[in-house]
Amino acid sequence: MDKILETIGLIGLVPVIKIDNPAQAAPLAKALADGGAPCAEITFRTAQAAEAIKNVRKALPDILVGAGTVLTPAQADQAIEAGAQFIVSPGYNPKVVAHCRSRGILIVPGCATPSDMELAIEAGLEAVKFFPAEAAGGLPYLRAVAGPYPGLKFMPTGGINPKNLGSYLSFEKVLACGGSWMVPGDMLAAGNFAGITALTREAILAVQGFEATHVGLNQADEAEGRKTAATFESLFGFPCRELSGSFMAGPGIEVMKRPFLGSNGHLAIATNDVGRAKAYLERLGVALNPETAKTDEKGRLKVIYLAGEIGGLAVHLVRR
Repeated sequence: MDKILETIGLIGLVPVIKIDNPAQAAPLAKALADGGAPCAEITFRTAQAAEAIKNVRKALPDILVGAGTVLTPAQADQAIEAGAQFIVSPGYNPKVVAHCRSRGILIVPGCATPSDMELAIEAGLEAVKFFPAEAAGGLPYLRAVAGPYPGLKFMPTGGINPKNLGSYLSFEKVLACGGSWMVPGDMLAAGNFAGITALTREAILAVQGFEATHVGLNQADEAEGRKTAATFESLFGFPCRELSGSFMAGPGIEVMKRPFLGSNGHLAIATNDVGRAKAYLERLGVALNPETAKTDEKGRLKVIYLAGEIGGLAVHLVRR
């Protein structure tokens, strides 16, 4: 997959920005990055878009910046010259797609019908913007139309909000979602970048969908583990079942058959996408233990432990 698409997928969220004052572009992009989303789609809905893109690229070169609402090849050229790293259009315009392809820049066109999606595939594209997502039928519609196109990824935009973000991202064909709610117009006008950072952090945590699912208890040996699990069953009615290396007492207590990771045991944190959560934690400076990584039959990361402990517990991510 294209490297920029991979980066977008690991972030999971593309803030869509309409900006009138290009001097605010760099502090706005920093606020988004501080909230966990080092990415922005600056739309050509204002005449200041190109200058805003240029300002961000100059001040914050590590932040991924794209141009949105690109309607013509001329606008695409403006965006590219300003430093845009990818182009997004609201619909599938063959001229814009062909022009961006000829210039070697990633183009993510809007597609809402199978016909548009097939045009995108024919043009050699790996991902499209599903727009307007909610108005076009939402996630049920996307699931229905995406089936015939196993190689195509989607970036739903339009009507995405904190309540439905996790549902969209739970669909494996969704690469990321686009949205503008992290940057309310009144907050931007007031220069309330701390507020924008807070909204972005909330959104990024919704992307991850973190939830504690079970705790693991280290035991000296299998006999002790069996006894402990049986005690949970007899006292609280948590049904005991045996696994290869542990016993489960109900859904939330794993009793190990031997000492395992963590001084006091381990804690499992479920997330919507382990690879995306790993990238998020690494952006925070958290180290993970690559030796504990496990993948599924498609090569997707499904389990990995953090390096070190939290409160005497080893902590691992697991796919929900």
